[in-house]
Amino acid sequence: MRFTIKPVAMALTMALSATAAAADKEPSVAELMEMIKAQQAMIEKQNQMIEQLSEKVDKVEVETVANTQAVEATVEAIETASTGEGTAWDRISFGGYGELHYNNLDGSGGASDKKEIDFHRFVLFTGYEFTDNLRFFSELELEHSLSGDDKPGEVELEQAYIEYDFNENYSAKTGLFLLPIGLLNETHEPPTFYGVERNNVEKNIIPTTWWEAGAGVTGKYDNGISWGSYVHSGLKTSADSSYKIRSGRQKVAEASAEDLAYTANIKYSGVPGLELGAAVQYQGDVTQGEDPDAGSATLIEVHGTYQYEQFGLRTLVAIWDLDGSGPKAIGADEQYGFYVEPSWRFNDSFGVFARYSEWDNQAGDDNDSESEYAQYDFGVNWWLHPQVVIKADYQIQDNESGKEQDGVNLGMGYHF
Repeated sequence: MRFTIKPVAMALTMALSATAAAADKEPSVAELMEMIKAQQAMIEKQNQMIEQLSEKVDKVEVETVANTQAVEATVEAIETASTGEGTAWDRISFGGYGELHYNNLDGSGGASDKKEIDFHRFVLFTGYEFTDNLRFFSELELEHSLSGDDKPGEVELEQAYIEYDFNENYSAKTGLFLLPIGLLNETHEPPTFYGVERNNVEKNIIPTTWWEAGAGVTGKYDNGISWGSYVHSGLKTSADSSYKIRSGRQKVAEASAEDLAYTANIKYSGVPGLELGAAVQYQGDVTQGEDPDAGSATLIEVHGTYQYEQFGLRTLVAIWDLDGSGPKAIGADEQYGFYVEPSWRFNDSFGVFARYSEWDNQAGDDNDSESEYAQYDFGVNWWLHPQVVIKADYQIQDNESGKEQDGVNLGMGYHF
């Protein structure tokens, strides 16, 4: 933007002449030229002032445009955030959990003592939200603090899947994921359950932590009912391990897929404090075709939890049925377990529990061995924070074989 003033010498001359005539005095040429020079100097100064003013106006215009663009960018950022979009960092999630255990158990009846301290699990979660209805989630775990040749621990990929929401009621997932069976398999962060060690039923029968690779669809409704249906990699048991279920986990590490497995679950949580759930799994050949004396395997699991004010109750039953003459010959055609766990939460910081659990991986009619296990647990949880807990419990075993470990367990756990 520019302002200009044209020379006005002619007009000035006429004005001066008129003034001089009025005064009956004719100015000299020299005087007239001096007056014109003075006026021109004044006009030049005015032009300089106008030039400076014009530059300031231009600067204001530039700043106004910049401010407008900044406001528009801010509005766009707010709108982007409200729609779930944004920078990559905004869409990343991070978390994890861990637990330290101390076991001081006395062995009897041929069982060994256990005096051990172990950082049992160190786990990191990472996730990424591509859009509001498409996301990725993963879980990486280090067990027993140290892994490698001749070391006690393992590094394991326990989850890595993509989840897509068709709408607010129906979703699908594919990848490596935890199976929705039991109470602990999907939710096993230390502050969420009582006891230093995970219960034996959901360790030896379910078996937690249990993950597979495959795909599935889920549904959830406002009335509290949810369900899932999945096809995925399966177990691979063998006669060498007496067809025990826990030994059959392949952990999706170059896992044999001669025979896939199918899982379905349903859950009801429509009443505050109550959850009722059930799951069933079927696999056509639990040995992945490597044992002609074994066949299909079917799991049925039901569970319930109830929290009413300070009182809590958890219970679970799980039963496996294995076909084939091999499992039947050693009683492994039926494997079962159940537990009952009442608890009392005094306040946000302290709670106590008792648990009775019973399990048997060779409960079939043809089993002559003393394979049934039973355990009583009593203990306390001290929550320093809803996500940080100190635990202590005492266990008493009552096993058919007479080999028992009784004693104290102490633990610390966290999740974030």
